[in-house]
Amino acid sequence: MRLTLIGKPGCHLCDDAREVVACVREELAATPGSPRTTLEERSILDDEALRARYAEEIPVLLIDDEVHGYWRLDPVRLKTALLARG
Repeated sequence: MRLTLIGKPGCHLCDDAREVVACVREELAATPGSPRTTLEERSILDDEALRARYAEEIPVLLIDDEVHGYWRLDPVRLKTALLARG
């Protein structure tokens, strides 16, 4: 499963989201049979299309190119979504 975290440098909510994603990924990696994930981080400062689409919503987390959530990520909701897709 491919996770994409869209944000920008210096964004405290982006830092919080990064931590939530990292913790959930660690939990899943430690659980046999759980889905495997990859993580790509993208900045709205480097991509005009991302800036136009998501500037007011960062951080945004995509799961396989579908928006999972934005602003504040809930770790339980994220883990549940990943397990359901896996």
